[in-house]
Amino acid sequence: MANNKFGKLQTVRSRLKRVVGLATNGSLRYSYWLSRVKHLMAVVKARGLRYATAKIFKKISQKLEGEAPPVEPLPDTSQSDDINYQQWLNNHYPRQADLHQMAQTVAVFSYQPVISVIMPVFNPPAAFLREAIESVLAQVYPYWELCIADDGSTNSDVRLILEEYRQKDQRIKVLWREENGHISQASNSALELATGEFVALLDHDDLLSQDALYEIVLLLNKHPHADMIYSDEDKIQDDGKFKEPFFKPDWCPDSFLSRMYTAHLGAYRRALITEIGGFRVGYEGSQDYDLVLRLTEKTDNIFHIPKILYHWRSHAASTASSLDSKSYAMNAAQKALADALQRRGESSARVIPLPFGHHIVRYEIKESKKVSIIIPTKNLGNILDNCLQSIFAKTKYPNYEVLLIDNGSTEAKAKQVIQNWQSKEPDRFSYQLLDIPFNFSKINNYAVEHCQGEYLLFLNNDTEVVNPDWLEAMVEQAQRPTIGAVGAMLLYPDKTIQHAGVIAGIGGVAGHSHKYYTSDSPGYFGQLQTVNNYSAVTAACLMCRRNVFEEVGGFEEELTIAFNDVDFCFKIVEKGYRNIYLPHVVLYHYESKSRGYEDTVEKQIRFGKEIKYMQDKWQKIIQYDPCYSLNLSSKTEDFSLEL
Repeated sequence: MANNKFGKLQTVRSRLKRVVGLATNGSLRYSYWLSRVKHLMAVVKARGLRYATAKIFKKISQKLEGEAPPVEPLPDTSQSDDINYQQWLNNHYPRQADLHQMAQTVAVFSYQPVISVIMPVFNPPAAFLREAIESVLAQVYPYWELCIADDGSTNSDVRLILEEYRQKDQRIKVLWREENGHISQASNSALELATGEFVALLDHDDLLSQDALYEIVLLLNKHPHADMIYSDEDKIQDDGKFKEPFFKPDWCPDSFLSRMYTAHLGAYRRALITEIGGFRVGYEGSQDYDLVLRLTEKTDNIFHIPKILYHWRSHAASTASSLDSKSYAMNAAQKALADALQRRGESSARVIPLPFGHHIVRYEIKESKKVSIIIPTKNLGNILDNCLQSIFAKTKYPNYEVLLIDNGSTEAKAKQVIQNWQSKEPDRFSYQLLDIPFNFSKINNYAVEHCQGEYLLFLNNDTEVVNPDWLEAMVEQAQRPTIGAVGAMLLYPDKTIQHAGVIAGIGGVAGHSHKYYTSDSPGYFGQLQTVNNYSAVTAACLMCRRNVFEEVGGFEEELTIAFNDVDFCFKIVEKGYRNIYLPHVVLYHYESKSRGYEDTVEKQIRFGKEIKYMQDKWQKIIQYDPCYSLNLSSKTEDFSLEL
């Protein structure tokens, strides 16, 4: 009997120690305990002493009794009219058991920050406002506060609803603005209510997924230094069905200058938002874009959660439905970008507006240093002549040379073409004979040793220049210290896409983005028509600075034909540079006419060896391309869902 009672006491004591943060040896886990005290003080500040005290005793009781914290009943997996997205939801959307597990996991988080959800409100439809607030109340992570600033709503229902919820839960705070000041001022008013270490932004008619704040705090427990966190998103229709999931890349700064892709859900360290002065008046409609442009100038600690955590309401008056309904948002975005470029020392850069609220930034060339256009060739005189004709007839850039590396041409026409261009362009055209078994890497490495340019442009002989400012556009980017390789949009003769960036992992090694799309298509959420970071671009048309080429050791000569450009670009990324694709640099590419296809046993064996080389060397980036999404296909090049 005594032993039984003693055993029970030991069990209670053990559970109590876990609750208050004592190690099993009886010593105080100082760092853990300190974090718990900080959290407790935050809860007291956010919800009051009575709530915090009740929470502590409830948690102790649950721990002692071995009970899991309760979780509210949750609806079934949401539906979509898109069959493929519905299948994705079936596979990935959290179920009741998942949410219950998350609620239990919260108790063992060493870091449990209060998240301040910021919601400016002005005359939303009553049903949508209720749903937005309910989506916060339904969060499995309980340590939040909802900071609402009503911006002088004229609909009397709004005040009644907000007052109802304010009284319903002490975590809901409401500020009533006397005058309508628009979204920036209203957001700043909501920020004044915030006490959390992080703030998350929620529009008054949108929804958070029930695991949204949990996923943010889960990431913070892994990366406590994070300053900005964003997630994937989709749209929700009036009938409650989901559509148009947007699966995003990790942080790609140059992509961000072309489109505000991080958007929802965004969570930010409140101290940083305070430091930069919050939202700026005059940028309404793109106030969050302006905020993030300024915030990311203060930190590189930016993380992406590759999950749908936010449902953007799509209805007649929303920007989710039509950017044209808020044209001022596009003007504000252009203004925010111009300001950002000014702050970053690029005052002469131009912001070119595109459809759908996107932009292209064109930079001033600081100095027109020489570009060496390197073209390996063998035979195919007519194809080569067409390529050279397009370069010399169309190129406006004033300082370039063309170096042809003849890989042992035997065709009379090809030899005649080379002689003709020597006569026509004696100052800008030269050639070297390198009669060796074809090795793309060795030929280009040899060429670099025999050219003079500060910028190196590797170009296939089966390409044709389309736009006259192609070299200017590439130099604009290549001159930037952060940029490694610069690529272009390459088209088949029928004006469909051959190359618009290279994605690691597709087909086992790498594949071309948007292959076979029409050239006028916007692509996946505008990606085809905007400047974007990619892990690689094709060397059929690739520019880089000479110092970058030398730093990574040039092309890998063990890769004689395939993947040498991908390997080259991966080495550039490994050194800390960013590769970039430019949609406004367009060339035709008559792919593989120089060397043919993998149509013999010998070629297939060689190709297999090159695949193995890449997979052994670059396993990490092949498995996870930070410029792509794990939720998108690893088998096709069309940005379809990974099912």
